[in-house]
Amino acid sequence: MSITKQVDVLIKGRALMLKAVGEYSIEQVNKIPEGFSNNIGWNLGHLVVTQQLLCYKMAGQKTIVSDEMIDRYRKGTAPNGYIINQEEWNMIKELFVLLPNKLEDDYKKGLFTSYNEYKTSVNVLLDSIEKAIDFNNFHEGIHLGVLLSLRKLV
Repeated sequence: MSITKQVDVLIKGRALMLKAVGEYSIEQVNKIPEGFSNNIGWNLGHLVVTQQLLCYKMAGQKTIVSDEMIDRYRKGTAPNGYIINQEEWNMIKELFVLLPNKLEDDYKKGLFTSYNEYKTSVNVLLDSIEKAIDFNNFHEGIHLGVLLSLRKLV
Protein backbone atom coordinates (compact mmCIF):
# COMPACT_ATOMS: atom_id res chain seq x y z
CA MET A 1 0.00 0.00 0.00
CA SER A 2 1.35 3.44 -0.85
CA ILE A 3 2.31 5.91 1.85
CA THR A 4 -0.48 8.22 0.68
CA LYS A 5 -3.02 5.43 1.22
CA GLN A 6 -1.53 4.46 4.58
CA VAL A 7 -1.67 8.08 5.76
CA ASP A 8 -5.22 8.37 4.43
CA VAL A 9 -6.19 5.41 6.64
CA LEU A 10 -4.50 7.17 9.59
CA ILE A 11 -6.30 10.46 8.88
CA LYS A 12 -9.71 8.79 8.49
CA GLY A 13 -9.28 6.70 11.63
CA ARG A 14 -8.31 9.75 13.64
CA ALA A 15 -11.24 11.74 12.25
CA LEU A 16 -13.55 8.94 13.38
CA MET A 17 -12.03 8.97 16.87
CA LEU A 18 -12.32 12.75 17.16
CA LYS A 19 -15.92 12.64 16.00
CA ALA A 20 -16.63 10.04 18.69
CA VAL A 21 -15.05 12.00 21.58
CA GLY A 22 -14.24 15.51 20.37
CA GLU A 23 -17.14 17.25 22.04
CA TYR A 24 -16.75 15.58 25.42
CA SER A 25 -16.23 17.79 28.45
CA ILE A 26 -12.81 17.95 30.08
CA GLU A 27 -14.32 15.99 32.99
CA GLN A 28 -15.39 13.21 30.61
CA VAL A 29 -11.97 13.24 28.92
CA ASN A 30 -10.29 12.67 32.31
CA LYS A 31 -12.74 10.13 33.76
CA ILE A 32 -11.35 6.62 34.23
CA PRO A 33 -14.28 4.20 34.31
CA GLU A 34 -14.24 1.21 36.64
CA GLY A 35 -12.24 -1.62 35.12
CA PHE A 36 -10.07 0.70 33.02
CA SER A 37 -6.57 2.01 33.75
CA ASN A 38 -6.77 5.06 31.51
CA ASN A 39 -9.14 7.57 29.95
CA ILE A 40 -10.06 9.22 26.64
CA GLY A 41 -7.44 11.95 27.01
CA TRP A 42 -4.64 9.49 27.75
CA ASN A 43 -5.59 7.35 24.75
CA LEU A 44 -5.39 10.24 22.28
CA GLY A 45 -2.15 11.50 23.86
CA HIS A 46 -0.77 7.96 23.67
CA LEU A 47 -1.58 7.73 19.96
CA VAL A 48 0.13 11.05 19.25
CA VAL A 49 3.25 9.94 21.15
CA THR A 50 3.34 6.40 19.76
CA GLN A 51 3.19 7.63 16.16
CA GLN A 52 6.06 9.99 16.91
CA LEU A 53 8.17 7.27 18.51
CA LEU A 54 7.50 4.61 15.88
CA CYS A 55 7.83 6.86 12.86
CA TYR A 56 10.36 9.50 13.92
CA LYS A 57 12.46 8.37 16.87
CA MET A 58 13.00 4.83 15.54
CA ALA A 59 14.02 6.40 12.21
CA GLY A 60 16.65 8.50 13.99
CA GLN A 61 14.66 11.71 13.64
CA LYS A 62 13.67 14.32 16.20
CA THR A 63 10.15 13.99 17.53
CA ILE A 64 7.81 16.94 17.20
CA VAL A 65 6.32 16.39 20.66
CA SER A 66 8.18 17.20 23.87
CA ASP A 67 10.03 14.69 26.02
CA GLU A 68 7.57 15.54 28.80
CA MET A 69 4.64 14.53 26.58
CA ILE A 70 6.44 11.33 25.59
CA ASP A 71 7.08 10.46 29.24
CA ARG A 72 3.42 11.08 30.12
CA TYR A 73 1.79 9.07 27.30
CA ARG A 74 4.29 6.43 26.14
CA LYS A 75 3.64 2.69 26.28
CA GLY A 76 3.41 1.43 29.84
CA THR A 77 2.11 4.68 31.33
CA ALA A 78 -1.29 5.58 32.76
CA PRO A 79 -2.79 8.83 34.03
CA ASN A 80 -1.89 7.99 37.68
CA GLY A 81 -3.88 10.95 38.95
CA TYR A 82 -2.70 13.34 36.21
CA ILE A 83 -5.53 15.59 35.01
CA ILE A 84 -5.42 17.00 31.47
CA ASN A 85 -6.49 20.64 31.41
CA GLN A 86 -8.47 22.20 28.55
CA GLU A 87 -5.37 23.79 26.98
CA GLU A 88 -3.51 20.46 26.85
CA TRP A 89 -6.60 18.67 25.51
CA ASN A 90 -6.88 21.23 22.72
CA MET A 91 -3.18 20.75 21.91
CA ILE A 92 -3.55 16.94 21.82
CA LYS A 93 -6.51 17.21 19.44
CA GLU A 94 -4.60 19.66 17.23
CA LEU A 95 -1.54 17.37 17.05
CA PHE A 96 -3.83 14.42 16.42
CA VAL A 97 -5.07 16.11 13.25
CA LEU A 98 -1.85 17.78 12.05
CA LEU A 99 0.78 15.08 12.53
CA PRO A 100 -0.40 12.59 9.87
CA ASN A 101 0.00 15.23 7.14
CA LYS A 102 3.43 16.18 8.49
CA LEU A 103 4.41 12.51 8.40
CA GLU A 104 3.41 12.24 4.74
CA ASP A 105 5.22 15.49 3.87
CA ASP A 106 8.38 14.37 5.67
CA TYR A 107 8.24 10.99 3.93
CA LYS A 108 7.91 12.61 0.52
CA LYS A 109 10.85 14.92 1.36
CA GLY A 110 12.99 11.80 1.93
CA LEU A 111 13.50 12.43 5.65
CA PHE A 112 13.34 8.74 6.59
CA THR A 113 16.55 7.25 5.21
CA SER A 114 17.15 4.63 7.91
CA TYR A 115 15.22 2.76 10.57
CA ASN A 116 16.34 1.12 13.83
CA GLU A 117 14.76 -2.34 14.06
CA TYR A 118 12.13 -2.66 16.76
CA LYS A 119 10.08 -5.67 17.83
CA THR A 120 6.66 -4.62 19.06
CA SER A 121 4.86 -6.08 22.06
CA VAL A 122 2.78 -8.21 19.64
CA ASN A 123 5.97 -9.63 18.13
CA VAL A 124 5.94 -7.64 14.87
CA LEU A 125 9.39 -6.66 13.62
CA LEU A 126 9.53 -3.10 12.35
CA ASP A 127 12.54 -2.47 10.14
CA SER A 128 11.38 0.32 7.85
CA ILE A 129 9.32 3.49 8.01
CA GLU A 130 6.71 1.85 5.78
CA LYS A 131 6.26 -1.04 8.24
CA ALA A 132 6.15 1.45 11.12
CA ILE A 133 3.36 3.46 9.49
CA ASP A 134 1.47 0.27 8.73
CA PHE A 135 1.85 -1.03 12.29
CA ASN A 136 0.89 2.37 13.70
CA ASN A 137 -2.43 2.11 11.86
CA PHE A 138 -3.01 -1.33 13.42
CA HIS A 139 -2.17 0.11 16.86
CA GLU A 140 -4.57 3.01 16.34
CA GLY A 141 -7.33 0.56 15.43
CA ILE A 142 -6.88 -1.17 18.78
CA HIS A 143 -7.25 2.17 20.57
CA LEU A 144 -10.30 3.08 18.50
CA GLY A 145 -11.98 0.07 20.10
CA VAL A 146 -10.88 1.20 23.55
CA LEU A 147 -12.18 4.74 22.90
CA LEU A 148 -15.54 3.43 21.74
CA SER A 149 -15.80 1.46 24.99
CA LEU A 150 -14.68 4.38 27.15
CA ARG A 151 -17.10 6.86 25.63
CA LYS A 152 -20.07 4.71 26.68
CA LEU A 153 -18.93 4.83 30.30
CA VAL A 154 -18.04 8.49 30.80
